[in-house]
Amino acid sequence: MIHEKTNGEAKPVGIWIRVSTEDQAKGESPEHHEKRARYYAESKGWEVKEVYHLEAVSGKSVKDHPEAQRMLNDIKSGHITGLIFSKLARLARNTKELLEFADFFQEQGADLISLQEAIDTSTAAGRFFYTMIAAMAQWEREEIADRVAASVPIRAKLGKPLGGEAPYGYRYVNKKLVLDPKEAPIRKLMFELFKEHKRKRRVCRLLNEAGYRTRKGNKWTFSSVYRLLRDPIAKGIRRSNYSTRGGKHGEKQILKPESEWIYTAAPAIVSEELWNECNRILDEQIKTNRRPTKVVAHLFTGIISCACGGKMYVPSNSPKYICLKCRNKVGETDLEEIFREQLKSFVFSEEEVRSYFSQADSMMKEKEALLASLLEEKDKVQADMDKVMQLYLKGEIQANGFNRHYQPYEERYRQITGQIPELQAEIDFLKIQYLSSDELVNESKDLYNRWPNLESSEKRKIIETITERIIVGKDDMNITFSYLPTSQLVAKGHQTPRVL
Repeated sequence: MIHEKTNGEAKPVGIWIRVSTEDQAKGESPEHHEKRARYYAESKGWEVKEVYHLEAVSGKSVKDHPEAQRMLNDIKSGHITGLIFSKLARLARNTKELLEFADFFQEQGADLISLQEAIDTSTAAGRFFYTMIAAMAQWEREEIADRVAASVPIRAKLGKPLGGEAPYGYRYVNKKLVLDPKEAPIRKLMFELFKEHKRKRRVCRLLNEAGYRTRKGNKWTFSSVYRLLRDPIAKGIRRSNYSTRGGKHGEKQILKPESEWIYTAAPAIVSEELWNECNRILDEQIKTNRRPTKVVAHLFTGIISCACGGKMYVPSNSPKYICLKCRNKVGETDLEEIFREQLKSFVFSEEEVRSYFSQADSMMKEKEALLASLLEEKDKVQADMDKVMQLYLKGEIQANGFNRHYQPYEERYRQITGQIPELQAEIDFLKIQYLSSDELVNESKDLYNRWPNLESSEKRKIIETITERIIVGKDDMNITFSYLPTSQLVAKGHQTPRVL
């Protein structure tokens, strides 16, 4: 059996146990949930490294709980690379915390496995969960941003503070913007020095040498001087509602359409002539120094590794992926051609697809029927045990006869409760693998023919979706696709790599 591995070892995972009172009333003990998760991990060939117990903790907020912090630290250190739990509500009922968990796991390259919702982000279909979660987080941020943005133009036109500190050289007095007697002269000197020397770096050096510092006490930098020279507030025109924050963590400033910008009067630090002259110089410098940039996207970065265990990268000015440990290498163009050829065998006939899903569906129904039968038998055995106990308490069964009647039921009850989590884990595995395979079949149709016409971003997305890993040896290459296996292999948890 071939298991999922990381650097030649079984994938290390943790189990998250937080069982509600309602679940326990249904007979789903913490031990039951742990067994189910362990059986699922075993079917995937993963190694359970840790179990995080939060049995009596409310789901409203769990992130600050010591066990949750221990789990997050284990993910960050790489001690575990995945977390198995019974359902999303057991991880966190608080939507904000769920989004934060998902974002953290994706940043760390770790997987979330929810058995109830059939989400396993280590699979192709499961990775869609991160896309969905990211969309939810974006929607939530946009809702908040829209409410804030709606009030900005009104406050700006009224000249009220928009939040944050006043620009350098200014301060708020009774909610009105006025010149700062200490900072305004320094900002004026900045313009005068730039007009004289025409070099931002020299302005920084002269200001720093003279002992002038930023508001936070830091030395002046190239970018801070440039920003202050560009801001028209220095000439008495305050610009508001002109930008927003973008990027994954809001670290990038994005300009809004000029039609949305709002200008109001402000106390001037320099004359309009001085401001215009400095900005004319800046514009000229941009025209003469601008160089076209080319963004290079390497399709297989993060997926390709060397047989020696080292990662392979494309150094600047090189057309090859190179292992930094043993200097093994393979050309980018050659690798893409080999990958494209393998797409031929990734496409399946309609008969194969129908046969696979028919077998997988039949197998899942059989196991679900067996589970339903076991649950029904469990209730019946429990009822019989209660009857024997009632007879004993009424004195209708003697002590020496009690064990003879009660023990067979007790033994069968133990057998059933031991079988149920194992069977549930098998169904979890089949369900997740079934969904993943369906996604892969839809994505794989006609990939080979369309490949040359795809954009690099589209190719990269497809590679991430259908490729588990690429390992390059000295004389061979192993490409492991998340491809459609036989139903027998699915049932056993096999994942067969295609070796070139």
